[in-house]
Amino acid sequence: MQKIIGVTELQRRFRSVFDDVVKEHVPYVLTRGSRPEAALIPYEEFLRYQELQEQDLFARFDDLVARMAEQNAAIPEVEVEADVVAARSELDR
Repeated sequence: MQKIIGVTELQRRFRSVFDDVVKEHVPYVLTRGSRPEAALIPYEEFLRYQELQEQDLFARFDDLVARMAEQNAAIPEVEVEADVVAARSELDR
């Protein structure tokens, strides 16, 4: 279960809070005033979070590619190739 701690209290108890996070896998929500502003989590959880973000990004990219392929399915390949050649010639100018 997560714990909530203010930044001033965190400064006073950093070592014990750090040990809770690392050894007991207790996440902490860090507050300033009474507003939550950050979280202190075990490194393994951070890595899982990063992986989930990456998977989400790849899934969104795959969806975009699929939509583009669907929308462009009716365009003949010769027309696409002509557009690419025209764009390259503009870049060469």
